[in-house]
Amino acid sequence: MSRVAIVTDSASDMDPARAAALGITVVPLEVSFGEEHFKAGIDISTEQFWARMTAPEAPFPKTAASSPGDFQAAYGRLFADGAEAIVSIHVASTLSGTIKSAEIARGLVPDREIHVVDSMSASMGEGVLAELGVEMANLGVSAEEIARVLTKRRDDIGVYLALDTLEYLKRGGRISGAQAAIGTLLSVKPIIKIADGLVETVDRVRTKGKARERVLELLCTRPMERLSVLHTTNAGVEEFVPALEAQVPGGIDPSKVTVDLVGPSVGPHLGPGCVGGVALYRA
Repeated sequence: MSRVAIVTDSASDMDPARAAALGITVVPLEVSFGEEHFKAGIDISTEQFWARMTAPEAPFPKTAASSPGDFQAAYGRLFADGAEAIVSIHVASTLSGTIKSAEIARGLVPDREIHVVDSMSASMGEGVLAELGVEMANLGVSAEEIARVLTKRRDDIGVYLALDTLEYLKRGGRISGAQAAIGTLLSVKPIIKIADGLVETVDRVRTKGKARERVLELLCTRPMERLSVLHTTNAGVEEFVPALEAQVPGGIDPSKVTVDLVGPSVGPHLGPGCVGGVALYRA
């Protein structure tokens, strides 16, 4: 284990196997279907979530922040396993109370070094920062310096997604009913971005194909260090990946490209048929 341990939460949409291989600890948010409550990635997998989400007459899922107790337990395990410090990177404080839980847990172990970083993003917008943190930790960079760099690098993240509808963002309380109604009335495909901790509609186009073309334009404005192609079910991501890779200015190392299925912590807000990307642009 590196001297500095990296922690994130399930809203990062980190693939569990990749997170484990990298040594990243993922603290779960909660997702509920009616009276059934699950810890994302522990009690319910991403595949199981989407099967429930798209089932006929399924109750709309609700998400809840990770608990301070879950963070305290995760931090305790890492220190017991030999970590000397922790950098904990989380979904934007404007979108979830998860980071507050991490800060409470940090206060419960005041004698240990824990740095909590607000990604000001979600999904792989925080995931790419966690991966960057691992690379720095493996090079022997201090926890304080990792936290400083990640806080600075969050300005180099671009998140753009083409949605089938705004209905799921409305149900999840991330946009107003009026905003969603405009898109529904016009029968358009909305494109959103996540920036500075906010979800914003940046464009509306008439067809799914044009929506994807617009996402490519919005994402591929600068050279990239790494890229996550994000999607939900029924999104046709197989055709989108090569088109996106081909448009990255200056090209991109294929080993720095991942294809990530949105999980139970973010999926309820996006719904099926969503595709887009998260870019970490070169500083």
